[in-house]
Amino acid sequence: MTGGSLLQAIRGPVLLVTLGLLMAADQLDRMSFSRTWPVLLILFGLFKLAEHLGPRDAGPPDLNQQNNQYNNPGAGNQ
Repeated sequence: MTGGSLLQAIRGPVLLVTLGLLMAADQLDRMSFSRTWPVLLILFGLFKLAEHLGPRDAGPPDLNQQNNQYNNPGAGNQ
Protein backbone atom coordinates (compact mmCIF):
# COMPACT_ATOMS: atom_id res chain seq x y z
CA MET A 1 0.00 0.00 0.00
CA THR A 2 1.49 3.35 -1.01
CA GLY A 3 1.48 6.48 1.09
CA GLY A 4 -1.39 8.07 -0.83
CA SER A 5 -3.64 5.05 -0.66
CA LEU A 6 -2.87 4.58 3.04
CA LEU A 7 -3.94 8.16 3.71
CA GLN A 8 -7.13 7.60 1.73
CA ALA A 9 -7.81 4.43 3.70
CA ILE A 10 -7.47 6.05 7.13
CA ARG A 11 -9.03 9.44 6.32
CA GLY A 12 -12.63 8.31 6.90
CA PRO A 13 -12.04 6.45 10.17
CA VAL A 14 -9.92 9.28 11.60
CA LEU A 15 -12.59 11.84 10.74
CA LEU A 16 -15.32 9.67 12.29
CA VAL A 17 -13.33 9.12 15.49
CA THR A 18 -12.65 12.86 15.69
CA LEU A 19 -16.35 13.59 15.17
CA GLY A 20 -17.21 11.14 17.95
CA LEU A 21 -14.70 12.72 20.32
CA LEU A 22 -15.97 16.22 19.60
CA MET A 23 -19.58 15.14 20.15
CA ALA A 24 -18.66 13.31 23.36
CA ALA A 25 -16.87 16.44 24.62
CA ASP A 26 -20.02 18.41 23.81
CA GLN A 27 -22.21 15.96 25.75
CA LEU A 28 -19.88 16.14 28.75
CA ASP A 29 -20.07 19.95 28.65
CA ARG A 30 -16.32 20.17 28.10
CA MET A 31 -16.45 22.00 24.76
CA SER A 32 -19.32 23.16 22.62
CA PHE A 33 -19.54 21.33 19.29
CA SER A 34 -20.52 24.60 17.63
CA ARG A 35 -17.04 25.89 18.48
CA THR A 36 -15.03 22.76 17.66
CA TRP A 37 -16.49 21.52 14.35
CA PRO A 38 -13.84 23.40 12.30
CA VAL A 39 -11.37 20.77 13.57
CA LEU A 40 -13.01 18.33 11.13
CA LEU A 41 -12.42 20.69 8.20
CA ILE A 42 -8.82 21.21 9.26
CA LEU A 43 -8.21 17.45 9.48
CA PHE A 44 -9.84 16.86 6.10
CA GLY A 45 -7.67 19.58 4.56
CA LEU A 46 -4.51 18.15 6.12
CA PHE A 47 -5.29 14.69 4.74
CA LYS A 48 -5.92 16.09 1.26
CA LEU A 49 -2.69 18.09 1.41
CA ALA A 50 -0.71 15.02 2.53
CA GLU A 51 -2.23 12.96 -0.30
CA HIS A 52 -1.32 15.65 -2.82
CA LEU A 53 2.26 16.02 -1.55
CA GLY A 54 2.81 12.30 -0.99
CA PRO A 55 4.30 9.78 -3.41
CA ARG A 56 2.38 9.07 -6.59
CA ASP A 57 1.33 5.66 -7.88
CA ALA A 58 3.12 4.70 -11.08
CA GLY A 59 -0.16 3.84 -12.78
CA PRO A 60 -0.65 1.36 -15.62
CA PRO A 61 2.10 1.00 -18.21
CA ASP A 62 1.76 2.82 -21.52
CA LEU A 63 0.14 0.22 -23.77
CA ASN A 64 0.63 2.27 -26.94
CA GLN A 65 4.38 2.16 -26.54
CA GLN A 66 4.32 -1.62 -26.01
CA ASN A 67 2.07 -2.16 -29.04
CA ASN A 68 4.33 -0.04 -31.26
CA GLN A 69 7.33 -2.18 -30.33
CA TYR A 70 5.49 -5.36 -31.30
CA ASN A 71 4.13 -3.94 -34.56
CA ASN A 72 7.42 -2.31 -35.55
CA PRO A 73 10.27 -4.36 -34.02
CA GLY A 74 12.99 -1.94 -35.15
CA ALA A 75 11.31 1.06 -33.51
CA GLY A 76 12.46 0.18 -30.01
CA ASN A 77 16.16 0.14 -30.94
CA GLN A 78 16.40 3.68 -32.30
